[in-house]
Amino acid sequence: MTWQVYHVILRLRAPLHIGYSKVGNVQRTRPYVTGRALWGALTMRLTRDAAQGSGPASDSHQYDAIGQQVHRNLAFTYFYPALNSGNDYKVVWPWDNETLFRRRFLSSYQSTALTYPQHAAAEGMLHEVEYIAPYTLDTGQPVYLKGYIFAKAECTLAWQSALKRLHIGGERGYGWGATELVQISPCKDDQLFGGVAQFQQSNNSFTISLPKDGRLLAHTKADNAAIIGNLEPLVGREWRSDGYAGQRIAFSGVCFSPGSVVTAQQHFTVKEFGVWAA
Repeated sequence: MTWQVYHVILRLRAPLHIGYSKVGNVQRTRPYVTGRALWGALTMRLTRDAAQGSGPASDSHQYDAIGQQVHRNLAFTYFYPALNSGNDYKVVWPWDNETLFRRRFLSSYQSTALTYPQHAAAEGMLHEVEYIAPYTLDTGQPVYLKGYIFAKAECTLAWQSALKRLHIGGERGYGWGATELVQISPCKDDQLFGGVAQFQQSNNSFTISLPKDGRLLAHTKADNAAIIGNLEPLVGREWRSDGYAGQRIAFSGVCFSPGSVVTAQQHFTVKEFGVWAA
């Protein structure tokens, strides 16, 4: 069993919100696309494409079945904001200069419900949603998302077509998260993100390696890892056959956050939702 690595560039066509945490009335966004968000977007698009001609894709079991196929046949890195630089797309890492990153890429949208006849904000209904902007806030440059997708050689999922009409993250009912596929190409070497990490394949599996002092590019299980950085519990909502969509809280473990530093060269396997494990 072999894996093919694809370099993928998406252009952001609308605000992008990847849920992180809430501070007061503000729903904060992560400054990157997590593997869980990408898996959800691919699962939704593949399920709806497969249902074309046979009615709406309203059966939750269809989404569950396709989601399991995505887990078995695809793996992916997290996707990071990038800017066009000649014939290349240069990632802007959020941890290199957090203040500058926020000033260039992050904005927010405020809204509230009104009470009548006072025409005042309803109590507890004022909220603000942070997002990655589709254009840089200082120079107006288009914002892209850069990452890698790993596909098994025998994969039959039409995932490359799904990338052409992908909506990622939250607030999609308002048109957020729309992307445009700019580039998808097989990698010709083992370098990821311009040599920041390396892809290595052996037998039926593959690993991603980082050099000493390299930065984690995904949430990484804290077990037996020589890493310095922030820890966070990684949780999300999932569908299960014994409940409704999004009703179950799934706990993926305590992980080091992207941007944490490895203290020695390490090799990582890529688990479900793009999470790394040493």
